[in-house]
Amino acid sequence: MIDTLAGPGAGEADALTGSDLLAALRERRVDENRAAADQLDLAARWADLHPPESIHSAAAFTVPGTDHEEPLAGEGCPLVAEFCVAELGTVLGISSTSAKKLIGHALELRHRLPRLWAQVQAGSVPAWRARSVAETTIHSTPALTREAAGFVDAQVAAVAGGVGPAQLDRLVAETIKRYDLATPDPAADPEDGYLSVDPRHATLHDEDVHFAGTMRFEAELDLADALDLDRELAHHAAQQKALGSTESLDVRRSKALGDLARTQTALDLVTGDARSQGRDPEDGLPAAREVVLHAHFSAESVGEQTVFGPTGRLEEGQRLLLLDQVQSWCGDSRTKVTIKPVIDLNAELAAPGYAIPDRIREQVILRDRTCVFPWCTRPARGCDVDHVIEYDHQAGAEGRSQPGPTSPRNLACLCRFHHRLKTHTAWRYRVIGPGCFEWTSPHGHRFRRDFTGTRLIDEPETPPPPGIPRPRRR
Repeated sequence: MIDTLAGPGAGEADALTGSDLLAALRERRVDENRAAADQLDLAARWADLHPPESIHSAAAFTVPGTDHEEPLAGEGCPLVAEFCVAELGTVLGISSTSAKKLIGHALELRHRLPRLWAQVQAGSVPAWRARSVAETTIHSTPALTREAAGFVDAQVAAVAGGVGPAQLDRLVAETIKRYDLATPDPAADPEDGYLSVDPRHATLHDEDVHFAGTMRFEAELDLADALDLDRELAHHAAQQKALGSTESLDVRRSKALGDLARTQTALDLVTGDARSQGRDPEDGLPAAREVVLHAHFSAESVGEQTVFGPTGRLEEGQRLLLLDQVQSWCGDSRTKVTIKPVIDLNAELAAPGYAIPDRIREQVILRDRTCVFPWCTRPARGCDVDHVIEYDHQAGAEGRSQPGPTSPRNLACLCRFHHRLKTHTAWRYRVIGPGCFEWTSPHGHRFRRDFTGTRLIDEPETPPPPGIPRPRRR
């Protein structure tokens, strides 16, 4: 039975006892921690190679939008040239944001948490545990001074980094109090604090979507508004039950809240013709609360009918979308549905000038989906559309052909940071196919980026230079 569960190749490990396997696993974990510690050290040394002085030209003037000094960690840590972060991230296969966090943690540990840094390099504290401490001290509110960070460092190092998130939060709070870093909070007054704070809010927690297709909405209302809303929800829930709904009271109240978002129950302060305001002429109520969603479903022709696949993609959050969900939304009362023409991503479009028309911009956004820089995941709809080969404004006047036409073949979506990176640094990229790009970093690393993701091209097998830790091999 055990041999069956072990699967093919199990006989090759018959010579290893349980103790051997545990020892091997332990050794691999030690190697993993050592490699993570080396990454922190190398990231800090990469930052050392790119101080703010490295971005100042001899002409001593600043070009708007170019590289600038970037603080990545707390007070007392050196500044770093902003654009150095991108190349580090690409060779590690992570986004520029993740690379920025890695460098920030390395600098925070080396300069503000030196005891913990030494323990990481000695192998007595795992790098992930030290990085969690660095993340907390970097983003503490209010900010920790260098002396305050040193106090946290001493306390954490005394227990070899063995503090949990709750303990760390209490330690930081105690440090803020000890060093008198917090500004007086009038809202904390036990008697009159309510005079200095307004707790009302309405917050949609859209970062956490349930598998059932629901989101959590949290609100703090005025007392009278809360009571009115509760009565209105109870009334609508009762109406649903009277009309035959068998769902629970909580579900009916939730649906009632959605109905309130699509209808108007308060006094209409806008006067004028109902039809001119987009209202139903029969009752004067709004046709719907319009919510713009960009949903994409693949379709194929079956006989004389067009059949859509059961699943698609919702641009907002890059989430999976079911066709049944869209059908249920469209079936709700007073829902305004706008159907846009299908865009053929293979259509050859072009514009005569530098400006990018909406039809071309939309085609490029749908094709690229995200920023096309290696490993970047920023949605394309919030990106710039860049001419891969620069548009020559003088070509027409001088009778030359346009080297950088305004066409999807020469356009790509780049978030603002990577657009600036491409414009003001030695990073270069070229089109090698529809929606497929090849990037070359200042140090010669090449990457291919398409709709499937990013791949490193022709990684050189060069030995590490002297002074760089060499990975252990077996």
